Amino acid sequence: MAGKQEKGKMAAEANWLLENGNIRLLSKDMRRGSRTAHNVSSSSLRKKSDLTLVSKIRVGFLRMFLANLQEVLLGTKLSVLFVAIPFAIVAKYRNFGSPWVFALSLIGLTPLAERVSFLTEQIAFFTGPTVGGLLNATCGNATELIIAILALIQHKVDVVKYSLLGSILSNLLLVLGTSLLCGGIANISKEQKFDRKQADVNSLLLLLGLLCHVLPLMFKFAGKSPELTAVGTLQLSRASCIVMLIAYIAYLVFQLWTHRQFFEAQEDEEDDDAVSEDESPVIGFWSGFIWLVLMTGVVALLSEYVVATIEAASDSWGLSVSFISVILLPIVGNAAEHAGAVIFAFKNKLDITLGVALGSATQIAMFVVPLSVIVSWIIGVNMDLDFNLLETSSLALSILITSLTLQDGTSHYMKGLVLLLSYVVIGACFFVFRGPPSSANLGFMSTQGQGIMRV
Repeated sequence: MAGKQEKGKMAAEANWLLENGNIRLLSKDMRRGSRTAHNVSSSSLRKKSDLTLVSKIRVGFLRMFLANLQEVLLGTKLSVLFVAIPFAIVAKYRNFGSPWVFALSLIGLTPLAERVSFLTEQIAFFTGPTVGGLLNATCGNATELIIAILALIQHKVDVVKYSLLGSILSNLLLVLGTSLLCGGIANISKEQKFDRKQADVNSLLLLLGLLCHVLPLMFKFAGKSPELTAVGTLQLSRASCIVMLIAYIAYLVFQLWTHRQFFEAQEDEEDDDAVSEDESPVIGFWSGFIWLVLMTGVVALLSEYVVATIEAASDSWGLSVSFISVILLPIVGNAAEHAGAVIFAFKNKLDITLGVALGSATQIAMFVVPLSVIVSWIIGVNMDLDFNLLETSSLALSILITSLTLQDGTSHYMKGLVLLLSYVVIGACFFVFRGPPSSANLGFMSTQGQGIMRV
């Protein structure tokens, strides 16, 4: 009880400071619609902090700092994985071997992704659902975006394509498939239903993104030789990316303003008490902002380690770069979000599960992918939307299978099993698939590529 009272006291102190700093805590009614499926899903992996020891500290500033530190670092069930972060840094500078650096960095990214979601939700308590939604849309896939940008800087274009493709496939097939399978088995005597409106919107956007991937691929095969169509493929890809970003902006307007009710997480009355507790911030606005910047910096550091050591890990483990990028990176990097989706499927709350899986896939396909192409354009690296035949076919079939699975608004374990087995087949395909030679696979500029850039 003492810890809970002290936590309320600290929250009151933080709110008083924020109000005097012209950043006021929103009322409960104003915050009611700010909890999206991603927020609710991430909250399933959080745990309450015991502030009994911290409350005994007499110095107010130090007490608040330690309380924030405890909430951020120990307020998650994945806190034990934070140990991997210093080990990754030590392994990097003590030359323990690139595979160790890669593995430790990948493990360290797992809790960081969940903490970024937590901090954006804390800031949303003070900024409102609209700004909070925009912040969540920007930071929701910060790990994938940072890895993509760092890989582009090192001219590792294929690593970018493989990792983003893997994130979409894992959300559509692995996360959604596991969730529907586990939820169907756990609720085998119940009829599982979900609202099709959100799924329809996401499916349409994914199909639009697929069209923008297929056309550059077909454009390449329609010409007499890839060399003659290379310039056109690159220009078509850049134009398509602008269209995709426009569609994503319209999607944000649709999600956050005009049709917000489609995307709000619907919770049962039995969960009202838990929701009420979650609707109180545990850290202040400026504390959350500073921690968000720090966490993003650590994500960037570990992402740099991952990008720099992925080839060495591939050679050491005997796995292709394509398999590591398509399968391992998305599974480990988004493990926290994936676990939350499965947990709510067990509770027969498929709307939250679909919001996480489809929402993440849509965000990557319509925001991270085109933004990566635009960034590569700015820094002078040639990246297009031609993901090659095998990769584009895997994406197309995954989107079609997922759309057909969700068309009737009901679910059972067989649907989840089919999605999951589809992911296993695609994973086996990339396991045996070996890409081009390493120099081409890493995306280094050729003489022809430099000529395209000048055009």
